[in-house]
Amino acid sequence: MYTKPKIIAIAAVSGGGKTTITSRLNQELNNSRAIYFDDYDVEGPEDIIDWVDRGADCNEWSLKPIITDVNNLINSTDVRYILLDYPFSRLHRNLKTIDLTVFIDTPLDIAMARRLLRDFRNTNTEVLMDELSNYLSRGRIGYESMLKTTKPNSDLVVDGSLHIDKIIKIIIDAVNN
Repeated sequence: MYTKPKIIAIAAVSGGGKTTITSRLNQELNNSRAIYFDDYDVEGPEDIIDWVDRGADCNEWSLKPIITDVNNLINSTDVRYILLDYPFSRLHRNLKTIDLTVFIDTPLDIAMARRLLRDFRNTNTEVLMDELSNYLSRGRIGYESMLKTTKPNSDLVVDGSLHIDKIIKIIIDAVNN
């Protein structure tokens, strides 16, 4: 008998743990498949800060390839959970079929440190300083925007400073209830 898979979206600011949590959940949940937003070449605003200044309407992003893959997985008989590493929670009008939205609420200093370690490990100091200056002058408002939009529209908010095992347990408990 066919049962529609449960769709679980994991959101966080950049460096907040979306990919790590989604990957780990994919290992822990039987018959799950993960979709990672960053694996797709989706069309969206060219200037993210301008987009945030205009209200950060996630419907300006074309999610067609992601939606196609989600729909294909929904119709698959061997998938019980679809995990979305995805920044918009239920806010995009074309992807409302999500059953559980989780926001990993990672303190911004931790998220920034993780992002710098991930993306700038082999970069010279000047490039790193430019990135930090950009974050302070413009980029931080993008992070703050998610805290004002995505976080309050999530079903479950988990402290991103917790150990990954604790975060996974909290999410799996929510999935099972």
